Formats: sequence, structure tokens, C-alpha cells
Amino acid sequence: MAVTTGLAAAPAVHALPSAAAGALRWAPCDDPAKPGAECAVLSVPVDWARPAGPRLDLAVARRKATDPGARIGSMVFGPGGPGDSGVEMVVGRISRFSPEVRRRFDIVSFDPRGVGGSNPVTCSGGLLAGRPSPELGSQADFDATMAYNARLRADCRARTGPVFDHLDSAQTVRDLDALRAAIGERKLTFHGSSYGTLLGAQYAETYPRRMRAMVLESVMDHSVPTTRDFLRSEAATAEDSFQEFVKWCDGAANCALHGRDVRAVWQGLLDRAGRGELEDPAKPGMSLSPSDLVNRHAFRKFYDADYAGLATVIAGMDASSPLPASPTSTAPLPPATPVFCSDWHLPVRDYQEYASLVAMMRRTAPDLPYLLPIHMVAACLGAPTANPQHRLDAHGAPPILVSNARHDPATGYPWAVSVARQLGRSGVLLTYEGQGHGSVTSGPCMENAVDGYLTGLAVPPRGTTCPAVPS
Repeated sequence: MAVTTGLAAAPAVHALPSAAAGALRWAPCDDPAKPGAECAVLSVPVDWARPAGPRLDLAVARRKATDPGARIGSMVFGPGGPGDSGVEMVVGRISRFSPEVRRRFDIVSFDPRGVGGSNPVTCSGGLLAGRPSPELGSQADFDATMAYNARLRADCRARTGPVFDHLDSAQTVRDLDALRAAIGERKLTFHGSSYGTLLGAQYAETYPRRMRAMVLESVMDHSVPTTRDFLRSEAATAEDSFQEFVKWCDGAANCALHGRDVRAVWQGLLDRAGRGELEDPAKPGMSLSPSDLVNRHAFRKFYDADYAGLATVIAGMDASSPLPASPTSTAPLPPATPVFCSDWHLPVRDYQEYASLVAMMRRTAPDLPYLLPIHMVAACLGAPTANPQHRLDAHGAPPILVSNARHDPATGYPWAVSVARQLGRSGVLLTYEGQGHGSVTSGPCMENAVDGYLTGLAVPPRGTTCPAVPS
């Protein structure tokens, strides 16, 4: 069985010929439950270094400005993940954008190469199901993971085709510029979120004078130089969110754990999960691994700052009867791992170094062992990196709005500060003094600042902060 590994498949479109450069043929997306969106395909080279070589079709979608008389142009959204579908965002989740942005702009997005409807990475389901645990215990485990990764890459490459070796964000930057030209924009208006900020920042480096406006929301810092630095920063920002959760629960009467030692309850669940005795609320009768407890339950709730929901889940699991001890399994990695591996050079020499990295993460985030970033590092062992980390150089770019929550669980606030500094005179940091992953529509202060910048190019004063909005 082969598995297509784009996180979200693009909504079906009517059969359309690929667009030649500069021409998109729009037709209604084939989703009658969500009318109003139009879909198209854009033909681009598989390898921009060989523009006359093989090509692939990018899935593209748009919704036209709701007030044509006030329309400014098109705004392109750069999806996160890696692995999120921009087409699905435009078709099914357009409310993610403010009413004013939807009024003034056509909202356009795409499935990045290797994702959804854009030649998705496809791999053997059997091989994916046999992924070794990233909780390595010996040099033999390390060697087995390296060998497995090599087998999986060969399988995915054979099933996916030549694009598999050209998934990095430097290639996607060229796709984005081709899309800008195809929608008829002389200069790009762009909003990148999470992993999409890496794309936006590299576009600003590559084409600084082809930009009108750019919002980078929940910011990836692609200058983090080493594996240890990357993992330490990711562990620190996740632990910060756990501490924010504990603080909220101590003061909130509606917290299902109010008045209890939240850390002790949580540690008890981790211990039960480690023994295979904790039932998965989503799969009755099945045990939940410590990794899935941390990443599927706590971390996902931190994204939306849903502290009340997390407290309720924890309380329910704490009150559940223990399962008979049984082996636990780890959920598959996010599907677009090959994209991440193409963009991040995170080498680990051997098991001894790997163990030291795990120990460092546990010291940094004692409440959140088995965090996803260490899984990603394990999955990338031995993989080539086409677009390794480097400091930004976007000399000549217009003002770029860098937006981040103070307590973001995935892209920590220090990353946003670093990226704004690297952008120099172009970088303008807008701080949301709250929690969660994503910030541009977190209350009227944030929304008005971002809307004013996108529509009228009004740059907020440096140092602007917006208060947290109660969840």
C-alpha cells in the first residue's frame, strides 16, 4: 500500500490544462458545500536550476475580494506545517483572515510542492508503519534508524518522482514568484504563517524589490546554527507554554484541575503512559504513549491556548481506570518530513550525541519529554539538506511586519526578535502579549495593526505591543 503524505489533499478541481507562465485558468473548486472559491493549476519546473526540464503542477485557489470597488489586489498566503494545504485554507477556512483583508484583497494560496494537490510525496504505508521509535537506547538503535531512513527515502523518491529531491523552500520561493506573475501582481503582498514565514523571509532575500507588503506570523528563525541550539529553543518555548497553562489553572476557578498540583497530576499521566497503562481517549481500549500524550494532547491544545480544554482532558485521563500494561506505539511523523529535512541541516554524529541532546531537552522542558522536534531530528538522520540555515540578508526590502505571541509553543518569541533584527531597517516587530500559535487576528489591537499595514502600508511604531485577549 502506498500512502500519499500531503497533510491535506487539495479540493478537487475540474479538469484544467496546466497554466503557461503568466496565465491561470480559474474554474469553481469542486466543493458545493463551500462555494465561492476558484481553483487553477500553475505549471512550474521541478528544478528551477533546469527550467527546461521536467515540470509539475501546483494546485492554486483564490477567493475574490468581497468589495470589488475597494479591491487593492491579491494577497498570497503562505501555508505552514510543513505540509499544510493553502488550497484547503482558501476553500474551507477563509474566516482565518480578517473581514477587512477579505474585503480589500483576493485571497490566493497554493499547495506547496510535495503537498496536497501539488505532486504530493507518496511512500509505502508498510514502511511508514514500521518507523522505529525515536526514543533511541543504543548505538544499534541509532544505526537502525539511519538504515531505515535511507530505505524510506529511496521508497518515497521512487513513488513520488523527481520532485522528491527538490522540495526545499528555496525552490518554493521561485514557485511563489511564478504565482505572483501569474496572478498579475507587479509586487507581492504576502502573509506567511509558521513554516510559511521561512518561505516569506527567503522570498524577501531573493526578490526584495518585488514586494509590496509582507506579514510573517509565528516566525521560524532559519538562522539557528546547530542541532543543539534548535532543540534547546524548541524545548524552551514548549515548556514556557506548559508553565503558562499551570499559571492559568492556579488562578482560574473554571480549570478542571483548579486547587490541585497540576504538575504532579501530569507527571502521573506520563508515568502511566510509560507503563502502557494510560488509555487513549480517542481510541478506547488502546494505550497512549508518552510521546502522544505530550504532542497530540498538550502541544495541540497549546497551539490554540485552549487551557480549559487541556485541563478537562487531563482530569478525565487522571480519573480513568488503568489499562493492563501493554506496549505503546508512537503516531507517525507529520507527513511533510522530507520538506523539513530539505530545509534544516541538523546532524547528529552518533548515539552518544543523540542521548546528550535528549538529556538537554529534558532539562530544558522537564514537563514535556519526547517533544516532536527530537522526532524530526531522528527522521532526518542521514538526509541531504538542499537549503541549510543561514542569516537573512534582505537588503532593499520594504518594511516587513513580524508578528508573534509572547508565549507561542512552537515558534518562540526569541525567534521573532531574532528575525526582526536580521531584517534590519526592514523588520518591524509586532508583539501579542498572549498565548498560542498565531496572532494576527488575536483581538482588535492586533487585527487593526495588521489590517492597516496590509491595506494602507501603515507601519506600526517600533515596539508596538497588543494586550492578551482572554480565551
